[in-house]
Amino acid sequence: MHGSSMSSSFHITSTILMTKTSLKCIHFSFYTILFLLLFSHVNSQLNDQEQAILLNLKQYWKNPHSLSQWTSSNSSHCTWPNITCNTVGSVTGISLQNMNITGTVPPFICDLNNLTTLDLSYNYMTSNGFPTAFYNCSKLQYLDLSQNYFAGTLPNDIHRMPRLRQLNIGANSFSGIIPASIGQLTELRILQLFACQFNGSFPPEIGNLSNLERLELAYMTRITTTLPAEFTKLRKLKYLWVAHSNLVGEIPDTIGEMAALEHLDLSMNNLSGNIPSGLFMLKNLSIVYLYINKLFGKIPRVVEAASNMDVIDLSKNNLTGTIPDDFGRLTKLSGLSLFFNQLSGKIPDSIGRLPRLIVLKLFSNNFSGTLSPDFGRYSMLEEFQVASNRLTGPLPQHLGDNGKLVGVVAFDNNLSGQLPKSLENCNNLKIVYVTNNRLSGNIPSGLWTLFNLSKLLLSNNAFTGELPERLSRNLLMLRISHNRFSGKIPIGMFSSKNLVVLDASNNFLNGTIPQEVTALPNLTTLFLDQNRLSGSLPSTILSWKSLTTLNLSRNAISGQIPKEFGSLPCLTDLDLSENQLSGQIPPQLGFLKLTSLNLSSNHLTGRIPNEFENNAYASSFLNNPHLCANSPSLNIHNCNSKLQNSSKPSSKLLAWILGLAMVVLLGLLASFVVTIICKNRKHELDLKWKLTPFQSLNFTESDILSGLIEKNVIGSGGSGKVYRVSVNPLCEIVAVKKIWNSRKLDHKLENEFTAEVKILSSIRHTNIVTLLCCISSDNSKLLVYEYLENRSLDLWLQRKSRKSTVSGLVHLNWPKRLQIAVGAAQGLSYMHHDCSQPIVHRDVKSSNILLDSEFNAKIADFGLAKMLIKQGEYTTMSVVAGSFGYMAPEYAHTIRVNEKIDVYGFGVILLELATGRKAYDDDEHTSLVEWAWRHVQEGNPIVDALDEEVKELCYIDEMCCAFKLGIKCTSRQPSMRPSMKEVLKVLLRCNELLIYEENNVSSKNSKCDKELVENNDASNFGSI
Repeated sequence: MHGSSMSSSFHITSTILMTKTSLKCIHFSFYTILFLLLFSHVNSQLNDQEQAILLNLKQYWKNPHSLSQWTSSNSSHCTWPNITCNTVGSVTGISLQNMNITGTVPPFICDLNNLTTLDLSYNYMTSNGFPTAFYNCSKLQYLDLSQNYFAGTLPNDIHRMPRLRQLNIGANSFSGIIPASIGQLTELRILQLFACQFNGSFPPEIGNLSNLERLELAYMTRITTTLPAEFTKLRKLKYLWVAHSNLVGEIPDTIGEMAALEHLDLSMNNLSGNIPSGLFMLKNLSIVYLYINKLFGKIPRVVEAASNMDVIDLSKNNLTGTIPDDFGRLTKLSGLSLFFNQLSGKIPDSIGRLPRLIVLKLFSNNFSGTLSPDFGRYSMLEEFQVASNRLTGPLPQHLGDNGKLVGVVAFDNNLSGQLPKSLENCNNLKIVYVTNNRLSGNIPSGLWTLFNLSKLLLSNNAFTGELPERLSRNLLMLRISHNRFSGKIPIGMFSSKNLVVLDASNNFLNGTIPQEVTALPNLTTLFLDQNRLSGSLPSTILSWKSLTTLNLSRNAISGQIPKEFGSLPCLTDLDLSENQLSGQIPPQLGFLKLTSLNLSSNHLTGRIPNEFENNAYASSFLNNPHLCANSPSLNIHNCNSKLQNSSKPSSKLLAWILGLAMVVLLGLLASFVVTIICKNRKHELDLKWKLTPFQSLNFTESDILSGLIEKNVIGSGGSGKVYRVSVNPLCEIVAVKKIWNSRKLDHKLENEFTAEVKILSSIRHTNIVTLLCCISSDNSKLLVYEYLENRSLDLWLQRKSRKSTVSGLVHLNWPKRLQIAVGAAQGLSYMHHDCSQPIVHRDVKSSNILLDSEFNAKIADFGLAKMLIKQGEYTTMSVVAGSFGYMAPEYAHTIRVNEKIDVYGFGVILLELATGRKAYDDDEHTSLVEWAWRHVQEGNPIVDALDEEVKELCYIDEMCCAFKLGIKCTSRQPSMRPSMKEVLKVLLRCNELLIYEENNVSSKNSKCDKELVENNDASNFGSI
């Protein structure tokens, strides 16, 4: 009984305890559910609040199209483009880069309490001073306002953003001094203040930013300062960029204390003094740029601690002395650039044994002695440049052993021996430039045909042997003058259709001149003078459309001068002197616009053409005893009037006979031609044509086809001819590009056609040529465009062509040139930034910039264009296509394509507009880009580079602006080039300056004389 009672009591107690426990669990669950409900309600309110802030932000910026997907109906704002949220759905990041946003920064943006990242770069935003609204963004860590129009000063309390880890305000119009309080942003890892208009000096307090890893203070041209010694306290700094910022004084000796430094760029300043030895103490340093300064003295000896250095660039200074042998201990060194100094002595042999050496640039010094035989043996050498020194002995025979060599530049030395046979191994070799040496022997047979070889410059040596049966198909320039080459000129040499310059003068070549040499369509310069050539001149010109200079003098050429020479459209210099030519001078030669003519010392007879009877040709006809002229200034016989009179009856009779024969012959020929044309026209019209319109048309395909006759041809290119065709009764003019083949179009031309139609039919812009329609059949493709009266820009920039342009202007004044630049930039900016898929043109050049009657620019010829999947992303092309002088270096080397190759081509056009020079000058053997960069790097005034034809009009500021912008656009590194949107911004600012000055003529004229010195103020660079 007692046991039963106890058991019952235990059971009751247990039940009570379990009941209490259950009540506690229920109570806990209730509060948990209540908490979750409250949290969910609060979170929902927060989300609603943040969504409202973002919608207000969109409305504040006037609902830009780029934010069209920010709508309340578009689910959660965390799914909107350019918005980042945390795990609870609160906004932490906004990235609105390159969104065409205008206006100011609203203060309510910091109502997003968890905002840590804000990127507003590459827009059109403004302010009067730094937006202090950001002080209320308590969690902000990354702020990027670069590439906008923010102006005014930075506040002294800018340190009120204590969590900031990155601050980028570069390429704006901020001015005044940089406040010292910026040194209190101690969490900063990245500080970017480049390309603003600050004055004063760099605050030494920046040296207090102990966590800083990247510091960019470049292109601050209104600052004049030393490099603060306090900067050397930045022990974590990896990247220091202070180029073109008027730095003066010496580089601090303590720079060796910046132990983490990898990239140092102090170029284009006014630094002076010795290069501190501490520079070589930096173990992680990979890139050093110190060019265009006034540094002097010897190179310090390199200590063991520098063994991790990858690249040394001390070029373009005033360094003297010798290269220390210690350089050979830098086993990780991949690049050594010491060019444009005054260094002397022998180049240490130990440098040739460096295992990682890729680039060696030692040109323009006073080095002497022999070169190490080990260059190229132990490393993947790509660039070997030792030109303009006093070197002797042979070129290293192992230069090309590893097959990576791209260029050998060793001209203007005293080198001897043969060219290294190892060069035959180098499939990437582009240039061999060894003129003005004492090299001899035969050229390695495989060198002539290397696929990528574009320049082979061997003049002024003692090379022997015969010319090859074939040349590289990509060879542009072959200069072998003043050597000892012999034998006949092989016909197969001229299968290389890309050849631009052929100079083989002063050799021992014999035989006749092959007819095939006239089939080179791109040839501009041909020198075969001072050889032993015989036979007659080529009587049929196959394709000398570009030839400007022809020199065949001092040979044994006989026969008559072909009248076909008078039809060469570009010929300006002709020298056929000291040969055995006979007969009369063809009157057709008088049609040429020759600036130089020499037919002296031949056996020519008769009267010279009337066009040459002036003092300009006083010495052109000497030592031709049977030539005569009426002008005594030509120093040849006066034509005998008595002999002429006695010959009149027979001449008249002969003229009547010849005239009658010609009439009969022409009648028969005309009948035959008409029959053929009618048959061809009927056949052409009978073909199955398909017309695809892209605009409303008031003509038919028959209107177009009937106008495709030779007299309507206005141009030609690699893929066909261009016609000027009048259509319909209103005589509307269109331009027709015809791609024709007797058989079905080959794959390349078909791709060009497809690319052009696809792109031009999908885009509309006032600065892009309008494609009206396309007409196609199985073996012919026609693209019909709007016709632009003033043709292409290159015709206006080439002086010889300007007088023939339709408007009658002798030259383009600067306002029109700037107008053209702005228009072309607007077209390219639209292609790169405003199309649904960014478009890369791939062949931006002056001949592809067309001009209407008001000189508005329109971009044309999209046969090479390529749509990119994503802006800025590289696309690899199967072949390199483009134009010499305009092709970006990375495109030629890597065949990688993005928008920056168009920026490069546009930069060349800017340099053409500013200087009046050609993109490639055969006479100077250099491109305009190389010439312009050298002009700047040598410290020459920019004003000296400007086109004299328009410089006198006193547009110096604007022209300097365009020149500087062209330099920036043609940077070798694509990342250093601005985008087309940035380029357009700068040009618009230049244009605004021009308009202002034209409206203030008195003030403009008062400063004209002062502008004839270089303006070092680079504020015209704007946001670059």
